[in-house]
Amino acid sequence: MTRTTTPRRRALLAAAAAAALSLTLAACGGDTDGTDGTGDMSGMHHAASPAATASPTGHDMAGMSHGPDGAGSGGAADGPAAERGGYRLDGALSGAEYRFTVTGPDGRALTSYRPEQTKEMHFYAIRSDLSGFRHLHPAMAPDGTWTAPLEGLEPGDWRVYASFVPGAGSGAGTGLVLSRTATVPGAATPVPLPPAATSTTADGYTVTVAGTPRAGAAGELTVTVSKDGQPVTDLQPYLGTYAHLTAFHAGDLAFAHLHPESEAAGSAGGGPTLALHAELPQPGNWRLFLQFQTGGTLHTAALTLDVAA
Repeated sequence: MTRTTTPRRRALLAAAAAAALSLTLAACGGDTDGTDGTGDMSGMHHAASPAATASPTGHDMAGMSHGPDGAGSGGAADGPAAERGGYRLDGALSGAEYRFTVTGPDGRALTSYRPEQTKEMHFYAIRSDLSGFRHLHPAMAPDGTWTAPLEGLEPGDWRVYASFVPGAGSGAGTGLVLSRTATVPGAATPVPLPPAATSTTADGYTVTVAGTPRAGAAGELTVTVSKDGQPVTDLQPYLGTYAHLTAFHAGDLAFAHLHPESEAAGSAGGGPTLALHAELPQPGNWRLFLQFQTGGTLHTAALTLDVAA
């Protein structure tokens, strides 16, 4: 949908941009400060509403390099888009921080969000070759400006995603994923995508994925976690479940969140086997990032999954 920008709307957006760029926030550490993601990984639902539609790219903001932000991917609901259903993501990579706002259909910065998987905002950054990954829960200022710390990103092209559920307005209760591109300056060295595999290792843990999902069809993936050949049964709750699985499509970087089929049961340990609902809209290679927690430490395992048409 094409939107005519009125003088009042331009003023509102300019004010939001100025507030975002002037915000000063100290670098954070730990989940309570919104930084429970991982660093860059070499080699290594938030699904948008099916009724949402992408809108054309709008204005740029200083410090941000934009690509095809406003276009969906083959009509898929999770294709990268900066605007859906009247909600728009605007942001800028400033040094080691990404500052952004979500504007609602009324042209105002959204400040009311409903928690999903215990958080009001899930923010992701993925390198264009799928070799770098971050999953953060940033802090929001009273004016609706979010700040995500992104220290140590490798140079190159990245795409960022804001996954959230509006708490008010016409889209209240509808999960959305909005996305934009960003470029980290410096000499970028592409990393080849690892071939499809059924298992990988992370921090001494072996993660095995079973299941053969087909594009556009609901299915199930089963994840098994082991260490030193023994099943792991002490998985700790993370975001209300025992594992968090995110997938990105090679090439267009379409996004999918694979929901666990059960929640964490109090303080009881989870594992070794976890079932996840999988619905990947496109065939081809998807890079999976599985996050799980043991002994208070968050681990991230990644592997490539080939999805049949």
